[in-house]
Amino acid sequence: MAKLTIKDVDLSGKRVFVRVDYNVPMAESDEGMTINDDTRIRATIPTLDQLVSQGAKIILAAHLGRPKGKKEPSMSLRPVAQKLSDLLGRPCSICR
Repeated sequence: MAKLTIKDVDLSGKRVFVRVDYNVPMAESDEGMTINDDTRIRATIPTLDQLVSQGAKIILAAHLGRPKGKKEPSMSLRPVAQKLSDLLGRPCSICR
């Protein structure tokens, strides 16, 4: 049996849950956390564009960690969501 890809499935009007690895290197700067290397984010763009072009609504799942169960501002995905928005040219919202 051949493996199906997202090109083989009708995704129009469907919600698609995508697990992404956005564990990107960041450093603290005057503006907050800055992404040093966005390679992992850029690598997901073709898939996300394909899903959007097929009419899918995308839900992305990612995490950076929560050391000792506490919120750590340096581990927030907000800079990643902003970078993804910039690369896609459309808004991306983040929720917990």
